Amino acid sequence: MIIKKVSFDNFRNLNKGEIFPESGINVIYGNNAQGKTNLLEAIWLFTGGHSFRGNKDKELPKLVDGVNSPDCKLSIEFESFKRDQEAEIIIKDGKKSCSLNGIGNKSAAYLVGKICAVIFSPEHLDLIKEGPNKRRAFIDAAICQIKPSYASLLSKYNRVLVQRNALIKDIYKNSYLLDTLSVWNERMAILGSEIIKERIDYIDKLTPFVKDIYKGMSREKEILELSYRMSFNICEGDIFASFMKALDESYKTDVNFGYSTVGPHRDDLDIFIDNKAVRNFGSQGQQRSCVLSLKLSEAVMLQKNIGEAPIILLDDVMSELDYLRQDYLLNHLTDKQVFITCCSPETVNLMQKGKTFYVENGAISEKN
Repeated sequence: MIIKKVSFDNFRNLNKGEIFPESGINVIYGNNAQGKTNLLEAIWLFTGGHSFRGNKDKELPKLVDGVNSPDCKLSIEFESFKRDQEAEIIIKDGKKSCSLNGIGNKSAAYLVGKICAVIFSPEHLDLIKEGPNKRRAFIDAAICQIKPSYASLLSKYNRVLVQRNALIKDIYKNSYLLDTLSVWNERMAILGSEIIKERIDYIDKLTPFVKDIYKGMSREKEILELSYRMSFNICEGDIFASFMKALDESYKTDVNFGYSTVGPHRDDLDIFIDNKAVRNFGSQGQQRSCVLSLKLSEAVMLQKNIGEAPIILLDDVMSELDYLRQDYLLNHLTDKQVFITCCSPETVNLMQKGKTFYVENGAISEKN
């Protein structure tokens, strides 16, 4: 998948214009708050999702005299499976609509699966720095891209979890309700064991790519390992039976706490470098490299599933990385279209081939 042209009008702080990216590495550089990330955000919107920065649609049109413009327009020309295509997004009155190859749709979600990308932004460092919910969300989002039906499985499990938690709180006040708990335990174990199986399978397949990419970034000086950690012990390899047993045994603790203490909603992903937990012992550069390895490996997994490489978007990725790791990102991500934002002009000089774009006050210009 290759983007050949990006056009923007009234989007964020960007001046009306267009760029023609390279099929390989594209570096977008300039000082802070000039519009670099806005360009990546514009591209990301074509995946059919919301802004990766958490902004609402009504906040995306350009500010004019302190007020958001009534509408804005984005368009791209891209090649997918050797076919040239066009897509357009219009944000009008705070709502997004889209068209693909001239066929319109009221919802930009129509583009999901049509244009695939993987994004890294500084917020993704929370994968290492924050609690297990961030790492679970990463795994779940990655699986959903490959298996859309997994989203439904998660939704069903979360509904059962809410209902079981409500029952647990009622049992604290009315012990006679304990007889109904087994019904919810079974529903939760059926759905939860499937989620766990999907997660373990994904991590097992992801791990070799993560290890290989991190080895390349560290020039084989460090070894990265992943381990999916469950909230209960597995007996004889039977996840469902083990989950049922854990739910039966934990009900007193659950009633005291007022929530379900075991299940995939309590699992975690352990990340190690040379057998040391990255969260506790990793440097800033190592933590950033770990997250990058996870996101780039996610792209490899997606490519194996859809049959072509997704677009790679790397926002503010170079800070806290040494020369060798920067060189890896700029010169060793072959057979992929990559967009990288950075502040330092010196970083651009490390790139052996590709295109560079300079951003200043919303104006984007291609540099030789």
